[in-house]
Amino acid sequence: MGSKNISISEEAYQRLASLKKPNESFTQVINRLTQRRSILELAGALSEQEAAEITENINLLRRDSEKSLTLNMGEVEAS
Repeated sequence: MGSKNISISEEAYQRLASLKKPNESFTQVINRLTQRRSILELAGALSEQEAAEITENINLLRRDSEKSLTLNMGEVEAS
């Protein structure tokens, strides 16, 4: 495999270097960070309690959005 030289800012270099694992090349870091991942890798990332809390918050936001939309539609129709 060939190689390419690229120019990056000092800030970008420092960020990349901070993500580098021991004995890992910069090429390996870039490949690791840019690889396509499966959504299945997230399975089990949340506890059941965390998932339930997030679901409840989503449901609350949806209810609030529906109420707001209904109120706004009523105002538009009344105009």
